[in-house]
Amino acid sequence: MDFVGAYTGAHVKFLLEGFLVTLQVAFISIICSFLIGSIIGILRYAKIPVLSQVLMLLVETIRNLPLLLIIFFTYFALPEMGMKLEIKTAAIVALTIFEAAMLSEIVRSGLLSIEKGQIEAARSSGLTYLQTLQYVILPQALRRMVPPIVSQFISLLKDTSLAVIIALPELTHNAQIINGQSVNYTIPTYLLVAVMFFVVNFSLSLVARRLETRQKAGKHKTEIQKLKTQNLQA
Repeated sequence: MDFVGAYTGAHVKFLLEGFLVTLQVAFISIICSFLIGSIIGILRYAKIPVLSQVLMLLVETIRNLPLLLIIFFTYFALPEMGMKLEIKTAAIVALTIFEAAMLSEIVRSGLLSIEKGQIEAARSSGLTYLQTLQYVILPQALRRMVPPIVSQFISLLKDTSLAVIIALPELTHNAQIINGQSVNYTIPTYLLVAVMFFVVNFSLSLVARRLETRQKAGKHKTEIQKLKTQNLQA
């Protein structure tokens, strides 16, 4: 092991450049997949005839395919259909497609978790279906969805390393190049790569845990208030 040779200024800079690409691809994919996944999840929750069935088929198909295959298809197959994409764009598209399918299920499950009694109460008070969805269902569901969504974002960040198969100059790709210079660089290089991923992912996991704890505390507080109300009425 040669930590001194592996951690030269040029090597560390090269790894940081790759990590910046990783973060850029992950960030853009997170935004796009969240928007698309939310729309799909809401449309499936609405149970629109035909459209819901078509979306369900697409989501289930994508969720049961390896992400590696989707990356291969986006970069190698789409050009055969007249849609040639740059490496970074292909990686973003593949990650967005895969993660949007995953997030759509989280969104749909979050919407379904809202008690029917609240929905019926909102409708009986004169709110339309869209108003009920906007003002009653979505605000509550979003709070419940935050922890699993953050966890999914962590998975997305780690999944960016799969784009190494199409030579995306991200962190693991650059680590391979450095490792190719000497076998003595293997452990030091990948140790630094692991630390970089760990710092970001662990920070996100702490955020997810804190949000989940707050959510449970809020739910517990609500249940106590309900019990107090019932006791007063009794």
